[in-house]
Amino acid sequence: MTLAEVAVGTSAQVSKITGSGPVRRRIMDMGITKGVQVHVAKVAPLGDPIQMTVRGYDLSLRREDARMIEVM
Repeated sequence: MTLAEVAVGTSAQVSKITGSGPVRRRIMDMGITKGVQVHVAKVAPLGDPIQMTVRGYDLSLRREDARMIEVM
């Protein structure tokens, strides 16, 4: 399952980041790494962006980037 498929109001643990290059670096710079808990707070009406909380910070991520993050 990917982060883009997680329901609003639930949490998931990151198991793998499949992106590469600058996209992977941008995701990791946000603090999203393997083993981190991510709470999906809100998804925009058209599905982009996804608002979430990671390590106490509120972040927003594009849906296509969220598809590169596998969660448990």
